[in-house]
Amino acid sequence: MVPYRMVIADDHPHARQAIMSILEEESQFTVVGQAKNGKEAIELCDEHLPDLLLIDIEMPVLDGLFATKIIKEKYPFIKVIILSVSDNVGDLFTAIQYGAQGYLLKNMDPDDWLQYLHSMVDGSNEATRDLAGKLLYQFRERDTQNAPSISLLTPREKEILLLVSEGLTNKQIAEQLFIAENTVKNHIKNLLEKLGLENRVQLASYAVKYLAR
Repeated sequence: MVPYRMVIADDHPHARQAIMSILEEESQFTVVGQAKNGKEAIELCDEHLPDLLLIDIEMPVLDGLFATKIIKEKYPFIKVIILSVSDNVGDLFTAIQYGAQGYLLKNMDPDDWLQYLHSMVDGSNEATRDLAGKLLYQFRERDTQNAPSISLLTPREKEILLLVSEGLTNKQIAEQLFIAENTVKNHIKNLLEKLGLENRVQLASYAVKYLAR
């Protein structure tokens, strides 16, 4: 069997080595390149056209989420697995929106890692569902405890939040709602404060989770 070719992207050398140690006994995988940031990950994908990319979220130069977006637009056949030490629900949804097929927490058991990677390349739906359940349980536990309530928002704020999740700019939102662009900016500022979020990406992720048309 021809091994699946893999690129690993993580800015910490110890993390890359730990991943290598998990994979070294697996003849089904071969690592063809290692990147220290998202820019290098894109370059390695350009060079090697790997079957699978394992990429960390927090990296210098270009983070893993935006590198994923670029890589999936160029090479939709490359399967991308996001790596993170965080169980941030927003990161999960952003990764999926950008085209990632999977999301692994670095502190999960190595056996679970391998099971998941095999399921990704072999198409084993049962294994994928099993680990997905473990991941979603961890996200759900954190989400249930910390997620701000949608009831905090006014009808207008909910309307703007939904439009943000659809990718509209402040100007486009203002035109659609027949209000001033500065009014939209103020609403978004209030949304960020009420929900304890930092940026539009997190707002969009929150909307995907809690709002429905």
